[in-house]
Amino acid sequence: MANSATVIKPPAQRLRLRAGDLVRVRSAEEILRTLGADGSIDGLPFMPEMLAYCGHQFRVFKSAHKTCDTIEKTGIRRMRDAVHLEGLRCDGGAHGGCQAGCLLFWKDAWLERVIGPANSAQTTESTLGRVREILLPGTRASHASADRQELFRCQATELLRATSPLSPWDPRPYLRDIRTRNVGLREFVWVLAVALFNRLQSLRGGSRYPRFQPRLKERTPSERLGLCPGDEVEVRAKEDIEKTVSADGKNRGLRFDVEMLPYCGGRYRVERLVDRIIDEKTGRMLRLPNECVVLEGVVCRSWFSRKRLFCPRSIPSYWREIWLRRVDGSSGTTS
Repeated sequence: MANSATVIKPPAQRLRLRAGDLVRVRSAEEILRTLGADGSIDGLPFMPEMLAYCGHQFRVFKSAHKTCDTIEKTGIRRMRDAVHLEGLRCDGGAHGGCQAGCLLFWKDAWLERVIGPANSAQTTESTLGRVREILLPGTRASHASADRQELFRCQATELLRATSPLSPWDPRPYLRDIRTRNVGLREFVWVLAVALFNRLQSLRGGSRYPRFQPRLKERTPSERLGLCPGDEVEVRAKEDIEKTVSADGKNRGLRFDVEMLPYCGGRYRVERLVDRIIDEKTGRMLRLPNECVVLEGVVCRSWFSRKRLFCPRSIPSYWREIWLRRVDGSSGTTS
């Protein structure tokens, strides 16, 4: 691969994609030619988990012209010439089995528009295997931690390198949310109205919307439901969850985020149980000591969070079992 600093994309590869557009992922060989020595373009790695999609067609889920900073928590950041594709999330296969399930970023240089019917061109297994071997070294950091623990490198850990700062007060990204069809007009107006209300409330010392008031002053409780993928659950009412979290909004280290409130009272199926994820700041694999549940279709919508409105990343929400109840009425064990 060429040095990443010398990789130049021709103007034709700026596709200016919008949500709903049909694209084809280029072949593994074509994508390989766009990558620098570290397996990335513009600081964003192309990961081995993405090779399975080469040659196939997908709809654009959302433009990734901006994304939230989950490393330094600074708010929203700008990304250029990238999109998310419908349903394509990282399975962690080349990253120690990480179960974060991040929505993959796709650079324009890795895609091409599909106009009219077209057949999906498959990349041969031998080629995929060869390219995978080339990409695998890039999934690990070039240095180990002080305690010699293996450190991972992925799109999430490299997010700061692949993006640049973006002011939450710059109106242009919000207009682009509309132009790229990331956000419908009704949702756009409603979310901005809530943001304006919350801004006024902060100036006058009032409560934000939606209001979440942790009520627990003692050790956070737990409840084990013994959930498995496919089980149907109901998210408990906000008032019930408020009784299970400490003043900082956490239950045994896991925060109940304001973006989870719209799901209260809804019924969902368990997608997976999570016990290991990569720490995006350090690259370490974290082992989660307590139960952590991901529900089908339940993701952060970035409606209420300060400085990151309309982030298209759709990060899965993590749930403690005590925040859920089985639909069939069976009870777990409380401790």
